[in-house]
Amino acid sequence: MDPWRRTPHLLVYPIPMMRLRVERMIDATPEQIWADISDLSSHVQWMHDAVALRFRSDGVVGVGTTFECDTAVGPLTLTDLMTIVKWDRPYRMGIEHVGAARGVGTFWLIEASPTTTRFVWIERISLPIWLGGPIGERFARPILGALWRRNLDLLATRFEPSAAQAHPVR
Repeated sequence: MDPWRRTPHLLVYPIPMMRLRVERMIDATPEQIWADISDLSSHVQWMHDAVALRFRSDGVVGVGTTFECDTAVGPLTLTDLMTIVKWDRPYRMGIEHVGAARGVGTFWLIEASPTTTRFVWIERISLPIWLGGPIGERFARPILGALWRRNLDLLATRFEPSAAQAHPVR
């Protein structure tokens, strides 16, 4: 199963966008990981770039949930406004970035074995002009890719004792 082909909402933007895909095997079932990541407020605990999260909708789970996420990458900061657009428990969560950064992202949880999950994180995003726009995206892509791989490593520490030793919680 290729998540790029199975995520039609990744194709709705006609402008060129930075495309990123990171993945990691995690020693937990999709259900166990989903129980953790479906608590959106917990994302600030395992995403190095997520500083704070504030819900704007009455609901805090499922399609239609909207929230602001204060994001920092080095000295650059922005408040990302996001809406949950896919909520296929326990396998897929899709968001739309509707703030300064525009685009879509999806978390895929793919069962690799009865006790292991392949976590695939896909983003198509465009940066605002004040962050360099398309030129800034060329520089941001490798930085964000490394950062999001680190985020998945930190998420894995919530399930794998050996990962916790390799990637201490911040």
